[in-house]
Parts: sequence; structure tokens; C-alpha cells
Amino acid sequence: MITGIKKKNKLTEIWFDETGSAVNIRTYNTDLKKRLTAYAVKYPAHCRLTDDDECGCLTFEIDCRRFSVRLTAPYSEDRRRKAKETMTAVNQQRQKDSFKKPL
Repeated sequence: MITGIKKKNKLTEIWFDETGSAVNIRTYNTDLKKRLTAYAVKYPAHCRLTDDDECGCLTFEIDCRRFSVRLTAPYSEDRRRKAKETMTAVNQQRQKDSFKKPL
């Protein structure tokens, strides 16, 4: 969506306080907007769309008991190497399978 807003100004903001029962999320991020919209449709008692500024930004209100932040540790070099080897083998097998001709 072309909004006239520069990418560096397209923020995702999360507001909540320790005493409130809701978390407010305001975002321009397309993937996050799609995920939150789907969640709001599936669970309307826990999440709802509260604002659409028609410039590409949506605001959602989510029950604070449904919201969490997950931090992940960076991959070790060994894990990265093993993942690369596995995916290389998978891709090579897919390539071989796609060139097989039916009998």
C-alpha cells in the first residue's frame, strides 16, 4: 500500500501497563496486521480491531493474558552449519525428484 509515509516512520507500537487488562498494538507491518486480523476474527472475545487510519496502520486491542513476547537465543555456528547441510541435502533431493520423468 502506498501511503506517502516513509518506511522509517512506519512503526509498530505496543502499549500496556501492569494494571490494565488490555494490550494495544498499532502497526504498519503487513504480516502482523494479517495475523492480528485473523486472530481477531477467530477470537473476538480476546482481540478486536479498534482503529484503521486508512493510511496502512491498524490498531488492535488484545486481552493482556493472550499477549506474550518471545526472545530466542542466536544459533550457534555448529547449529547453523548442520541446518545448512540439512537444507542443502533436502534441496538436492527435491531437484532430483523434479527432473524424474514418469514411465
